[in-house]
Amino acid sequence: MQSNWEIVASVADMIHPVYRELIYKAAQGDIIHNDDTVMKILDQMNLQYEERKGRSGMFTSGFMSIAGDTRIALFLTDHNHVGENMADILAKRSAALGPPIQMCDGLSRNTPKDFKTILANCLAHARRKFVEVDRSFPQECRYVLKTLEKVYENDAYTKDMHMSPEQRIKYHQENSSKPMGDLKTWLVAQIDDKKVEPNSGLGQAISYMLKHFKELTLFLRVPKAPLDNNLCEQVLKRAILRRKNSLFYKTCHDAYIGDLFMSIIHTCSLCKANPFKYLKTLQQHSSSVTKNPEKWMPWNYEEMLSTAAE
Repeated sequence: MQSNWEIVASVADMIHPVYRELIYKAAQGDIIHNDDTVMKILDQMNLQYEERKGRSGMFTSGFMSIAGDTRIALFLTDHNHVGENMADILAKRSAALGPPIQMCDGLSRNTPKDFKTILANCLAHARRKFVEVDRSFPQECRYVLKTLEKVYENDAYTKDMHMSPEQRIKYHQENSSKPMGDLKTWLVAQIDDKKVEPNSGLGQAISYMLKHFKELTLFLRVPKAPLDNNLCEQVLKRAILRRKNSLFYKTCHDAYIGDLFMSIIHTCSLCKANPFKYLKTLQQHSSSVTKNPEKWMPWNYEEMLSTAAE
């Protein structure tokens, strides 16, 4: 009798073409969010120092790719930082497409080295740095947080009004440009006029925001540019919860299978597809799935079922 793990692994063998196709589809996205978290893999941890090649740490990279109304969640676990995995994904991008908008925080390891993206940095990440020092610098932080609150209110209004990307950017330019411009002037003055100690918590928060201000305000210049990376952080919570529940993977292959199922199941939830029904369908039609995985995506597989029934 097969163990539960053997059953899971055998299913993965049948449906892995869908996972590879999801990666290809994600590479074509208009917007790609990315972030990563540490992961434990036992056989890598047990290697002696001399046996390890290159980087010893293991990471799960999380991606949210958006193209029109389609959203794809991806997980990749290996030695790579998320920017390196982003480069591997973008290598599959059609040459006919321009660079995608990339949303991440300001760490240099988050960006691909060999592929161009339109970089946006996470406004919520910058905001969090001021929240962390609010008790020590209440007056200064209040001004920053109130300014960012206004920007988020403006963005919420564009969603409530179902604005197009062009209408959204125009609205932000009319209503968010001045508050953000005033904020930058204030941030510069705090440093130039020596009103804040550069190495203090507030000084470091200000320095971070000034260093990444261009990327933090991409939403004022590029249609569709998001304000923050919250979507990807929600994706990555799945990997973090899995790590808390089961602590580790045994091998890199086990991690691959875990990534495969998490990517497919979470993409199903984003597409409002029933993951149990979807996975069952993929197994029932595994031969067709292997030949034409692009026709068996979570958002279009029911069309194939309808065709088969006719």
